[in-house]
Amino acid sequence: MILKNVYNKIYFIYYTGMKKFYIHTMGCKANQFESAVIIENLEKNGILQADKIEDACIYILNSCTVTGKSDNEALYLLRNAKHKKTDIITVLTGCFAQIEKEALLKNDFIDYVIGNDEKLHIFNFLQTAERCHTRDIMALNTFTKAELAGTSKTRASLKIQDGCDNRCSYCIIPFARGKSRSADIDFILKQINEFSRKGFKEVVLTGIHIGLWGRDFGLTLLDLLKEIETGTTIERYRLGSLNPLEITDEILDFLQNSEKFCPHFHLSLQSACNKTLKSMNRFYKVEDYLKQIDRINAMFDLPFLGSDIITGFAGETDEDFEITRQNLEKSGLSQIHTFPYSKRAGTIGASAPDQVDDKVKEQRAAIVKEISRKKLSEFINKNIGTVREILIEKHPDKNGFMKGITRNYLTVITNSKDLSIATSLKKVRITKYENCKIFGELI
Repeated sequence: MILKNVYNKIYFIYYTGMKKFYIHTMGCKANQFESAVIIENLEKNGILQADKIEDACIYILNSCTVTGKSDNEALYLLRNAKHKKTDIITVLTGCFAQIEKEALLKNDFIDYVIGNDEKLHIFNFLQTAERCHTRDIMALNTFTKAELAGTSKTRASLKIQDGCDNRCSYCIIPFARGKSRSADIDFILKQINEFSRKGFKEVVLTGIHIGLWGRDFGLTLLDLLKEIETGTTIERYRLGSLNPLEITDEILDFLQNSEKFCPHFHLSLQSACNKTLKSMNRFYKVEDYLKQIDRINAMFDLPFLGSDIITGFAGETDEDFEITRQNLEKSGLSQIHTFPYSKRAGTIGASAPDQVDDKVKEQRAAIVKEISRKKLSEFINKNIGTVREILIEKHPDKNGFMKGITRNYLTVITNSKDLSIATSLKKVRITKYENCKIFGELI
């Protein structure tokens, strides 16, 4: 009966002109890119995006499943959508949908469950009576191409890779995304050139593990970067998260001499203690990535160096965390994104002994957040008085002043209210850092 009712509602929506959907995106930049693909796919087929749930007939949640907390949040959002509008059709897609599959349909507030690969052509699956569409993602051997004509954002994102071949003991994502699969160079260049024709000045290269790009057909990430440097006209590029060991000497030398790639690095560290790294199944040592951070800081002009840290992983003692704290304090990082370890069913970490108390995890996370706050403040202050290129965003701040992002990833509020300069590249002198905001004067 549920199946028939849901299909009848889809039929009614599509053939009576009541065609609006609302989408909520959780998690990583790859998910954000895929949500943009979902939006284009539905709008191309006559279903328009609504600004709020109340105006929509379909609610789509593109989920994350990195932690148990994110799973619970997804269920809350879907339940709340049904509560706000009882006749709305709810669609759960993304990593949570891929992992749990049909089991999620036991919840009466979920109408459709659509997997990570299927969501790129979501309209096709909403035309069927079947409510669960999640193939075996581990069987996929090739990258699913999904072209994106444009985006409402100032910077375009392009997914160049999907999946992950690592088996970190805390992470379920390889089972939600499948094996590493790379987009081919021709497809990537075609998509970038399409963004160029649309007037974009910056593209963010994203994926689940972009350091693995090209391995499935005998190439390396550096091969791709060289092709992008010489074969496109977009002015600025950013790289997504990389494993510290994937930033080779050759990549650093290339980036140092590049006219297009921004001095913005995100090193996925997870811990600054060798014992904890080993138990996480991470294949590098603290001393190696500290040297890497120092080298990057020496090679580039005030590069932005971000990182991730998980606090309270199974077996992390007070002494282990103290090692992490000391190493983070002395590191040359600009900012640290941190979160307490959350057990994820299906991972080695979830059943590991010596689980850390939740309060201790939170306390350690708070310490790392304070270290991050200080480091970011120090980094910003080093930029005071310097002249930087910024990409002006499409929308001004709440006071009407235009703002933009520097090549080294700082958002600067300018002294201009001229809307006509939106999406252009401008020089700005950074003048002050006040109330957690950076200000600058256009040159």
